[in-house]
Amino acid sequence: MAISRDAAGSAFASALRSSISASGLSLDRVQARLRAKGFPISVTALSYWQSGKRQPERQSSISAVAALEDVLGLCPGELLSLLPPPRPRGAPRRRTCGDTLKFPKDALRTLLARVGAPHALEQRHRLDLVSLHDRCEIAADGGQRSTTARTVFQATEGGQDRWLLVYDHGGANSTPPALHALRNCRAGRVEVDTEHGLTAAELLFDRPIDRGETQLIEYTLVNEGPPYPHCQNTHYREFRRPVREYLLEIQFDIPPARCWQYARTGDGPDECQDRQLDTMGGVHSVALDFGPGVFGIAWE
Repeated sequence: MAISRDAAGSAFASALRSSISASGLSLDRVQARLRAKGFPISVTALSYWQSGKRQPERQSSISAVAALEDVLGLCPGELLSLLPPPRPRGAPRRRTCGDTLKFPKDALRTLLARVGAPHALEQRHRLDLVSLHDRCEIAADGGQRSTTARTVFQATEGGQDRWLLVYDHGGANSTPPALHALRNCRAGRVEVDTEHGLTAAELLFDRPIDRGETQLIEYTLVNEGPPYPHCQNTHYREFRRPVREYLLEIQFDIPPARCWQYARTGDGPDECQDRQLDTMGGVHSVALDFGPGVFGIAWE
Protein backbone atom coordinates (compact mmCIF):
# COMPACT_ATOMS: atom_id res chain seq x y z
CA MET A 1 0.00 0.00 0.00
CA ALA A 2 1.36 3.42 -0.90
CA ILE A 3 2.33 5.68 1.98
CA SER A 4 0.61 9.08 1.99
CA ARG A 5 2.55 12.31 2.22
CA ASP A 6 0.92 12.88 5.64
CA ALA A 7 2.36 9.60 6.89
CA ALA A 8 5.77 10.49 5.47
CA GLY A 9 5.60 13.92 7.14
CA SER A 10 4.71 12.25 10.44
CA ALA A 11 7.75 9.97 10.15
CA PHE A 12 10.02 13.00 9.66
CA ALA A 13 8.46 14.86 12.61
CA SER A 14 8.76 11.83 14.88
CA ALA A 15 12.39 11.19 13.94
CA LEU A 16 13.28 14.86 14.42
CA ARG A 17 11.52 15.02 17.79
CA SER A 18 13.29 11.89 19.04
CA SER A 19 16.68 13.10 17.76
CA ILE A 20 16.37 16.48 19.46
CA SER A 21 15.33 14.80 22.71
CA ALA A 22 18.25 12.35 22.52
CA SER A 23 20.70 15.18 21.86
CA GLY A 24 19.83 16.91 25.13
CA LEU A 25 19.71 20.26 23.33
CA SER A 26 16.92 22.78 23.71
CA LEU A 27 15.34 24.26 20.59
CA ASP A 28 17.13 27.53 21.39
CA ARG A 29 20.48 25.75 21.39
CA VAL A 30 19.66 23.88 18.18
CA GLN A 31 18.63 27.15 16.55
CA ALA A 32 21.85 28.85 17.68
CA ARG A 33 24.02 26.06 16.23
CA LEU A 34 22.15 26.18 12.93
CA ARG A 35 22.61 29.95 12.79
CA ALA A 36 26.35 29.48 13.37
CA LYS A 37 26.39 27.20 10.31
CA GLY A 38 24.68 29.87 8.22
CA PHE A 39 21.07 28.66 8.48
CA PRO A 40 18.85 31.23 10.29
CA ILE A 41 15.94 28.91 11.05
CA SER A 42 13.58 30.22 13.74
CA VAL A 43 12.71 28.34 16.92
CA THR A 44 9.07 28.50 15.83
CA ALA A 45 9.89 26.73 12.55
CA LEU A 46 11.82 24.02 14.40
CA SER A 47 8.88 23.57 16.76
CA TYR A 48 6.47 23.24 13.83
CA TRP A 49 8.76 20.73 12.10
CA GLN A 50 9.03 18.43 15.12
CA SER A 51 5.31 18.64 15.85
CA GLY A 52 4.36 17.84 12.25
CA LYS A 53 2.40 21.08 11.78
CA ARG A 54 4.70 22.04 8.93
CA GLN A 55 7.51 20.44 6.97
CA PRO A 56 10.65 21.78 5.26
CA GLU A 57 9.80 22.43 1.61
CA ARG A 58 11.87 25.30 0.24
CA GLN A 59 15.42 24.53 -0.86
CA SER A 60 16.83 26.73 1.93
CA SER A 61 14.88 24.71 4.50
CA ILE A 62 15.93 21.38 2.98
CA SER A 63 19.57 22.52 3.13
CA ALA A 64 19.01 23.45 6.78
CA VAL A 65 17.80 19.90 7.48
CA ALA A 66 21.13 18.57 6.20
CA ALA A 67 22.91 20.90 8.67
CA LEU A 68 20.45 19.84 11.37
CA GLU A 69 21.54 16.22 10.93
CA ASP A 70 25.10 17.29 11.72
CA VAL A 71 24.01 19.34 14.74
CA LEU A 72 22.11 16.36 16.15
CA GLY A 73 24.90 13.87 15.43
CA LEU A 74 22.90 11.94 12.83
CA CYS A 75 24.11 10.20 9.69
CA PRO A 76 23.84 12.24 6.47
CA GLY A 77 20.41 11.72 4.90
CA GLU A 78 18.84 10.23 8.04
CA LEU A 79 16.22 12.99 8.26
CA LEU A 80 16.23 14.04 4.61
CA SER A 81 15.23 10.55 3.49
CA LEU A 82 12.03 10.85 5.56
CA LEU A 83 10.83 14.07 3.97
CA PRO A 84 7.75 13.70 1.73
CA PRO A 85 7.67 15.45 -1.65
CA PRO A 86 6.97 19.19 -1.49
CA ARG A 87 3.40 20.35 -2.01
CA PRO A 88 2.57 21.72 -5.48
CA ARG A 89 2.66 25.52 -5.54
CA GLY A 90 0.55 27.35 -8.12
CA ALA A 91 0.11 26.37 -11.74
CA PRO A 92 2.57 24.00 -13.39
CA ARG A 93 5.48 25.75 -15.10
CA ARG A 94 6.94 24.90 -18.47
CA ARG A 95 10.41 23.44 -18.12
CA THR A 96 12.84 25.22 -20.42
CA CYS A 97 15.99 23.13 -20.18
CA GLY A 98 15.06 19.54 -19.40
CA ASP A 99 12.41 17.45 -17.73
CA THR A 100 12.30 14.29 -15.71
CA LEU A 101 10.06 11.28 -15.79
CA LYS A 102 8.57 10.44 -12.40
CA PHE A 103 8.43 6.76 -11.54
CA PRO A 104 4.82 5.69 -10.81
CA LYS A 105 4.92 4.91 -7.09
CA ASP A 106 2.61 1.87 -7.08
CA ALA A 107 4.37 0.27 -10.03
CA LEU A 108 7.76 0.95 -8.46
CA ARG A 109 6.66 -0.53 -5.13
CA THR A 110 5.47 -3.71 -6.85
CA LEU A 111 8.71 -3.97 -8.81
CA LEU A 112 10.82 -3.54 -5.68
CA ALA A 113 8.86 -6.30 -3.96
CA ARG A 114 9.78 -8.62 -6.83
CA VAL A 115 13.50 -8.11 -6.11
CA GLY A 116 12.97 -8.74 -2.41
CA ALA A 117 12.82 -5.12 -1.21
CA PRO A 118 9.11 -4.35 -0.66
CA HIS A 119 9.80 -1.62 1.91
CA ALA A 120 12.77 0.05 0.23
CA LEU A 121 10.93 3.36 -0.25
CA GLU A 122 10.21 3.68 3.46
CA GLN A 123 13.35 2.21 4.99
CA ARG A 124 16.12 4.43 6.28
CA HIS A 125 19.05 4.34 3.89
CA ARG A 126 22.09 2.45 5.15
CA LEU A 127 24.45 3.46 2.34
CA ASP A 128 25.44 7.07 1.67
CA LEU A 129 26.24 8.02 -1.91
CA VAL A 130 29.67 9.65 -1.73
CA SER A 131 30.60 9.90 -5.41
CA LEU A 132 28.98 8.99 -8.72
CA HIS A 133 30.47 9.15 -12.24
CA ASP A 134 28.21 8.50 -15.23
CA ARG A 135 29.67 8.11 -18.73
CA CYS A 136 26.98 8.04 -21.41
CA GLU A 137 27.75 7.12 -25.04
CA ILE A 138 25.53 8.62 -27.77
CA ALA A 139 25.66 6.81 -31.12
CA ALA A 140 25.65 8.37 -34.59
CA ASP A 141 21.87 7.94 -34.85
CA GLY A 142 21.40 10.06 -31.72
CA GLY A 143 20.38 7.12 -29.54
CA GLN A 144 21.99 6.00 -26.29
CA ARG A 145 24.42 3.14 -26.83
CA SER A 146 25.43 2.64 -23.20
CA THR A 147 25.89 4.20 -19.78
CA THR A 148 28.70 3.21 -17.44
CA ALA A 149 28.54 4.20 -13.77
CA ARG A 150 31.30 4.23 -11.17
CA THR A 151 29.91 4.67 -7.67
CA VAL A 152 31.39 5.03 -4.17
CA PHE A 153 29.24 4.30 -1.11
CA GLN A 154 29.86 4.63 2.63
CA ALA A 155 27.99 2.38 5.04
CA THR A 156 26.08 3.91 7.95
CA GLU A 157 25.44 0.45 9.42
CA GLY A 158 27.38 -2.80 9.33
CA GLY A 159 26.73 -5.77 7.06
CA GLN A 160 25.81 -3.83 3.91
CA ASP A 161 26.19 -6.13 0.91
CA ARG A 162 24.14 -4.71 -1.97
CA TRP A 163 22.88 -1.67 -3.82
CA LEU A 164 19.43 -1.47 -5.40
CA LEU A 165 19.39 0.02 -8.89
CA VAL A 166 16.17 1.32 -10.50
CA TYR A 167 16.11 2.81 -13.97
CA ASP A 168 13.63 3.92 -16.61
CA HIS A 169 14.42 2.38 -19.99
CA GLY A 170 12.06 4.43 -22.13
CA GLY A 171 8.46 3.30 -21.86
CA ALA A 172 6.31 0.26 -22.54
CA ASN A 173 7.61 -0.45 -26.05
CA SER A 174 11.31 -0.25 -25.21
CA THR A 175 13.74 -3.10 -24.66
CA PRO A 176 15.57 -2.89 -21.31
CA PRO A 177 19.37 -2.54 -21.52
CA ALA A 178 21.62 -5.39 -20.52
CA LEU A 179 23.20 -4.94 -17.09
CA HIS A 180 26.88 -5.89 -16.74
CA ALA A 181 28.70 -5.71 -13.41
CA LEU A 182 32.29 -4.60 -14.04
CA ARG A 183 34.07 -4.09 -10.68
CA ASN A 184 33.61 -5.26 -7.10
CA CYS A 185 30.01 -6.45 -7.59
CA ARG A 186 27.79 -8.88 -9.45
CA ALA A 187 24.21 -8.72 -10.66
CA GLY A 188 21.63 -10.36 -8.42
CA ARG A 189 17.90 -10.41 -9.05
CA VAL A 190 16.73 -8.33 -12.03
CA GLU A 191 13.03 -7.60 -12.62
CA VAL A 192 11.42 -5.70 -15.51
CA ASP A 193 8.07 -3.89 -15.58
CA THR A 194 7.29 -3.88 -19.31
CA GLU A 195 4.08 -1.86 -18.89
CA HIS A 196 5.87 1.15 -17.38
CA GLY A 197 9.33 0.59 -18.85
CA LEU A 198 11.08 0.16 -15.49
CA THR A 199 13.83 -2.19 -14.34
CA ALA A 200 14.98 -2.94 -10.79
CA ALA A 201 18.17 -4.86 -10.11
CA GLU A 202 20.39 -5.88 -7.23
CA LEU A 203 24.11 -5.18 -7.38
CA LEU A 204 25.70 -7.52 -4.85
CA PHE A 205 29.03 -6.46 -3.34
CA ASP A 206 31.97 -8.85 -3.39
CA ARG A 207 31.87 -8.74 0.42
CA PRO A 208 29.75 -7.03 3.11
CA ILE A 209 31.09 -3.70 4.38
CA ASP A 210 31.02 -2.38 7.94
CA ARG A 211 29.85 0.99 9.24
CA GLY A 212 32.11 3.80 8.04
CA GLU A 213 33.68 1.60 5.37
CA THR A 214 33.50 2.57 1.69
CA GLN A 215 32.83 0.48 -1.38
CA LEU A 216 33.53 1.27 -5.03
CA ILE A 217 31.51 -0.51 -7.71
CA GLU A 218 31.25 -0.12 -11.46
CA TYR A 219 28.56 -1.34 -13.83
CA THR A 220 27.30 -0.63 -17.34
CA LEU A 221 23.92 -0.65 -19.08
CA VAL A 222 24.15 -1.57 -22.77
CA ASN A 223 21.30 -1.04 -25.24
CA GLU A 224 20.57 -3.08 -28.36
CA GLY A 225 21.18 -1.38 -31.68
CA PRO A 226 21.49 0.16 -34.09
CA PRO A 227 19.09 1.82 -34.10
CA TYR A 228 19.63 2.71 -30.43
CA PRO A 229 16.88 3.91 -28.11
CA HIS A 230 16.00 7.58 -28.43
CA CYS A 231 17.02 9.50 -25.31
CA GLN A 232 15.28 12.85 -25.99
CA ASN A 233 18.68 14.56 -26.33
CA THR A 234 19.36 14.47 -22.61
CA HIS A 235 20.83 12.38 -19.83
CA TYR A 236 20.16 13.09 -16.15
CA ARG A 237 20.07 11.67 -12.64
CA GLU A 238 17.35 12.36 -10.12
CA PHE A 239 18.76 12.40 -6.58
CA ARG A 240 16.40 11.77 -3.67
CA ARG A 241 19.27 12.45 -1.24
CA PRO A 242 22.33 14.69 -1.38
CA VAL A 243 25.43 13.50 -3.23
CA ARG A 244 28.87 14.90 -2.43
CA GLU A 245 30.15 14.66 -6.01
CA TYR A 246 28.43 13.84 -9.28
CA LEU A 247 30.38 13.78 -12.55
CA LEU A 248 28.34 13.42 -15.73
CA GLU A 249 30.20 12.78 -18.99
CA ILE A 250 28.58 12.50 -22.43
CA GLN A 251 30.57 11.12 -25.39
CA PHE A 252 29.17 11.70 -28.91
CA ASP A 253 29.92 9.82 -32.12
CA ILE A 254 28.72 12.95 -33.94
CA PRO A 255 29.17 16.13 -31.87
CA PRO A 256 25.99 18.21 -31.49
CA ALA A 257 25.71 21.92 -32.25
CA ARG A 258 25.23 22.93 -28.60
CA CYS A 259 25.31 21.39 -25.11
CA TRP A 260 24.21 22.72 -21.73
CA GLN A 261 23.88 21.46 -18.18
CA TYR A 262 20.71 21.92 -16.15
CA ALA A 263 20.05 21.59 -12.44
CA ARG A 264 16.73 21.65 -10.62
CA THR A 265 16.16 21.65 -6.86
CA GLY A 266 12.85 21.91 -5.03
CA ASP A 267 10.08 23.48 -7.10
CA GLY A 268 12.27 26.24 -8.54
CA PRO A 269 13.14 26.79 -12.21
CA ASP A 270 15.99 25.06 -14.00
CA GLU A 271 19.44 26.59 -13.69
CA CYS A 272 21.25 26.21 -17.03
CA GLN A 273 24.82 26.75 -18.18
CA ASP A 274 26.31 26.20 -21.64
CA ARG A 275 29.03 23.56 -21.87
CA GLN A 276 31.79 23.35 -24.49
CA LEU A 277 32.71 20.13 -26.28
CA ASP A 278 36.26 18.87 -25.81
CA THR A 279 38.59 17.83 -28.60
CA MET A 280 37.41 14.21 -28.37
CA GLY A 281 33.74 15.07 -28.98
CA GLY A 282 32.68 14.85 -25.37
CA VAL A 283 31.28 17.14 -22.69
CA HIS A 284 31.13 16.92 -18.90
CA SER A 285 29.65 18.67 -15.87
CA VAL A 286 30.30 18.34 -12.15
CA ALA A 287 27.87 18.87 -9.26
CA LEU A 288 29.25 19.18 -5.71
CA ASP A 289 27.13 18.74 -2.57
CA PHE A 290 24.05 18.55 -4.77
CA GLY A 291 20.52 17.42 -4.04
CA PRO A 292 17.85 16.47 -3.60
CA GLY A 293 17.12 17.39 -7.19
CA VAL A 294 17.78 16.67 -10.86
CA PHE A 295 21.11 17.25 -12.63
CA GLY A 296 21.72 16.55 -16.30
CA ILE A 297 23.13 17.55 -19.68
CA ALA A 298 21.05 18.29 -22.78
CA TRP A 299 22.02 18.99 -26.36
CA GLU A 300 20.62 20.12 -29.72
